[in-house]
Amino acid sequence: MKIKRSRGERVFSVFNYIFLTGIMLICFYPVWYVLVASFSDSSLLMQYSGILLKPLGFSTEAYKKVFQNPMILRGYANTMFILIVGLALDIIMTSLGAYFLSRKNVMFQKPIMIFIMITMFFSGGMIPFYLTLKNLHLTKTLWGLIIPFMISTYNMIILRTSFESLPDSLVEAAQIDGASHLKILTSIALPLSKAILAVMVLYYGVSIWNSWFWATAILRDREQYPLQVILREILLNNDVGSMTTGVSAADQEAVGMTIKYATIVVATVPILCVYPFLQKYFTKGVMIGAVKE
Repeated sequence: MKIKRSRGERVFSVFNYIFLTGIMLICFYPVWYVLVASFSDSSLLMQYSGILLKPLGFSTEAYKKVFQNPMILRGYANTMFILIVGLALDIIMTSLGAYFLSRKNVMFQKPIMIFIMITMFFSGGMIPFYLTLKNLHLTKTLWGLIIPFMISTYNMIILRTSFESLPDSLVEAAQIDGASHLKILTSIALPLSKAILAVMVLYYGVSIWNSWFWATAILRDREQYPLQVILREILLNNDVGSMTTGVSAADQEAVGMTIKYATIVVATVPILCVYPFLQKYFTKGVMIGAVKE
């Protein structure tokens, strides 16, 4: 039976839709501007001012120059290595830690949990952390961007709460059948936590993809730079000289602008392509991990 809404409720709904549509357009326009600017003719873009809704003289020259830069492809390769290996280790270590802390018969469970949670609020600081990496020979190597960041306390707490919500009868039945804790984790806990695992993949994946600070701090060889460091050099340091060879001095500024926009698109597209496939699990996964009955 359809409930008839009052006039005030209908007016409020219309206002809500208009307001949220306006917010959506405000958030979407910068992304659209970068996209259409990257496909615009550089000389026309330099002369244009105002709202940009479509490419000015459609051109893919900026993308050709971006992919001619060997550092872009090398940065992509480094980032994909860090992402694939790091994401796999992150999920494994977080799952092991969350399962251990979710068991009710663990000795000193609460003190251990408090000790772990303290790390969310206090740390040794940037310099001690760097010195630790140096003493462990994790500087000047991509492993220094993977091993120290294998567990996020926040993500582990969410996954632990999800494991705690699993029915005890399932775990007890598996133990009666002689299943080990590793078997219970891989055959029961993880398959029943696909939604929250999708959230973990999203959280860790975005964090790894966007990280640049520690790469600039511990890496010295440019051949090891991940994509975000290359992107930072292009946007902040205006390092587009290698991509504007053969361009006249008068046109270098204009071409450099479209190259910057094209680089942003190239660095952003992979995350934008992956997110829609994980988005449907996002709300469900966060609620499962955040609320315990």
